Amino acid sequence: MKAMVLNEYGEGSEFQAAEVAKPTAGKGQVLVRIAATSVNTVDTMIRQMGQENLPLSPDLPALLGMDFAGTVEAVGEGVTAYAEGDEVYGCAGGLIGLPGALSEYIAADARLIAHKPKSLSMREAAAMPLVGITAYEGLLRAGTQEGQKVLVHGGTGGVGHLAVQLAKHMGADVYTTITGDTQSQIVSNYGATAIDFKTEKVDDYVARHTDGAGFDVIFDTVGGANLTNSFEAAALNGHVSTTVSLLELDLSPVHFRGLSLHVVFMLIPMLHDHKRQVHGDILAKLATLVDSGALKPLLDEQQFELSQVGDAYARLTSGQAIGKVVVDVI
Repeated sequence: MKAMVLNEYGEGSEFQAAEVAKPTAGKGQVLVRIAATSVNTVDTMIRQMGQENLPLSPDLPALLGMDFAGTVEAVGEGVTAYAEGDEVYGCAGGLIGLPGALSEYIAADARLIAHKPKSLSMREAAAMPLVGITAYEGLLRAGTQEGQKVLVHGGTGGVGHLAVQLAKHMGADVYTTITGDTQSQIVSNYGATAIDFKTEKVDDYVARHTDGAGFDVIFDTVGGANLTNSFEAAALNGHVSTTVSLLELDLSPVHFRGLSLHVVFMLIPMLHDHKRQVHGDILAKLATLVDSGALKPLLDEQQFELSQVGDAYARLTSGQAIGKVVVDVI
């Protein structure tokens, strides 16, 4: 089958077209003909850092790509929930020991997938799995509920735009950091209040939107140094969820505010074969929400074919993309 692979990691590494062996559906797997895949930040990190700096990276030559949507072509032993011809989506490859989705086919663990939302195209469905699961887990672990004030950092990003919509669906009063009129309009359409982080300081928007009390839940999809802003904006005994905590940080504000910090690393089930069915269950719930009209993925305006995957990665790392960057496979 056709695939795009990496023969080396690091700055300047390029994807190369290759013919690789077509996988077969093993026990507990389904063979999926991939229609589309999407690019996540972790994909770009793997390409840049490789196994030496990021041990979850696949062996070379590496077949990356975690998310996909496509059609079941064959069903392995023990799989009863899927049949040939079913349209599915999931996040099931692109890590060490799990060949990825930058190819025509993937043999996916049936526990890591779900039936594709009927109302979405393949491109739209391929944009959702990793970020959708992450958004759902982050809000759930923070105990998000009706009536709370929730702040999402990065409301038009991959995880952020779904977290905003999910928090709104949960009945929360949702606020989100963005920059510029285009992003402001997008989140306003989701029913969230936009906060331009480039023009408004944390103290100012906390005072304006919470009377100085702080937000009950903060989902920091930016993470890193931005976590200090999250701690500053959180209410006493509040909850902060983050997807990026790879740094050393003074946790004194967490202590004195009595905050709960939740680190969401959604790759654990894939890496350790730990509670994989939870991901399939979340994807099924997300599909129901999508088909009910409560949730819709945001796709970046630029489109890419499989042979242009390097350009797709560059688009995401440029910081110019709004929503998910999707690659069409067929």
